[in-house]
Amino acid sequence: MVVSSRAGGTIRSGTIRYWAAAKAEAGVAEEPYRAATLAEALEQARARHADRPRFSRVLGHCSFLVDGDPVGGRDHASVQLAEGGTVEVLPPFAGG
Repeated sequence: MVVSSRAGGTIRSGTIRYWAAAKAEAGVAEEPYRAATLAEALEQARARHADRPRFSRVLGHCSFLVDGDPVGGRDHASVQLAEGGTVEVLPPFAGG
């Protein structure tokens, strides 16, 4: 059975890892995702942590790696996620 997201992509399962301030605001080091795109995974994370308003603000300042590749300025809705993949959430930090 193939499951599709709202955007029509195939939903994949993987892990989101939070670092530094993102980890502090999420209250966890990592959690699972079930999404087709980075935008969907981040939307789910925001909803999961809706009781922590600073979490969403921190995400707005973060950089992301998807399976080790920098996302950069790409539209998060265009970044497809892989089954078993990893999204790294990297807040800005001194010297970086």
